Amino acid sequence: MKSTEARMAEAILDQLEREAPRTRRVLEQVPEGRLEWRPHDKSMPLGVLAGLVATMPSWLAMIVQTEDLDLNPPGGAGSRPAPPRTHAELAAALDKVIAESEEALRQVSEERLLKPWKLLVSGKVVMEEPRHVVLWDTLMHLSHHRGQLTVYLRLNDATVPSVYGPTADDPSFA
Repeated sequence: MKSTEARMAEAILDQLEREAPRTRRVLEQVPEGRLEWRPHDKSMPLGVLAGLVATMPSWLAMIVQTEDLDLNPPGGAGSRPAPPRTHAELAAALDKVIAESEEALRQVSEERLLKPWKLLVSGKVVMEEPRHVVLWDTLMHLSHHRGQLTVYLRLNDATVPSVYGPTADDPSFA
């Protein structure tokens, strides 16, 4: 019989594998040529949000493999790669980070899932939770931003695909 922690890793992996096609369906509808569009001056641009949704699953592998993340480390965060901008780039980015995170979740030890992981800002701990909690929270965070992206799609007259159930554009159940 497997331990609770191993079942937790499998449950997180199973959820990631269910979320990947849902995320792909939303990313496939991002209107190219509108990546700078934003619904409000305080909102992030469509292209930035789409890139975030496509790459956010990479956070799972990062949480498994590191002890912490400092959002404003001493000396600055360094350079970041350009976000994916086309449907092909969004799909490739999603495929890459899903594969990396699946592998990390398959390899994570039971003991490691119970150890704390920290989020810092300028060296100050702003959140510290067991890894398995942070992993679940990250999947919920992905769901939040994917939902935000569907609003952007609607506001751009793009198709809003079924994610968990039918939409006005897609009557199927995801």
